[in-house]
Amino acid sequence: MKIVVLTGSPHKIGTSNTLVNEFVKGAEENGHNVVRFDTPFLDIHPCIGCDHCGMNGSCVFNDDMPKILDTILESDMIVFATPIYYFGFSAQIKSAIDRFYSRNGKIQSKHLKSVFIATAWNNDEQVMSGIKKHIDILIDYLNLDNRGMILAKGYGYTGASTENKYKEEAYSLGKRV
Repeated sequence: MKIVVLTGSPHKIGTSNTLVNEFVKGAEENGHNVVRFDTPFLDIHPCIGCDHCGMNGSCVFNDDMPKILDTILESDMIVFATPIYYFGFSAQIKSAIDRFYSRNGKIQSKHLKSVFIATAWNNDEQVMSGIKKHIDILIDYLNLDNRGMILAKGYGYTGASTENKYKEEAYSLGKRV
């Protein structure tokens, strides 16, 4: 299976990227081909709602998104990974997700498998409530087949007491998909 991973953390060795590394290790050990895009380090303009693409065409911006979107459309699974910034996706990955608009119909018709990984400093129930709702809406809207979700509360820095638990969960999820 071909898996495309979109990360949203500007911290290369942060918590969400640590979990992505474990997920990828498990998936690759299971024979899957993984392509990773670290959105904070790419040239991705935010969607401006101009409708130039008509939901099925080229965007007015000439940046890295066409390559990402083409890879998504060639894949069987998409993995979203983000730290929680103000109860939602980081701005970097959110800009990439907003640009799905230019290929909405094609993405929806793929019925891609999906995985979501989110990490948060806080350990309370409220911290993940916003992202959980957003994820559920994306799953429904994009016709995704949710194969797993890691909502890592209390994991705001590498070395946190919760780290091994979440690393094991991410590795196991990668092995299972």
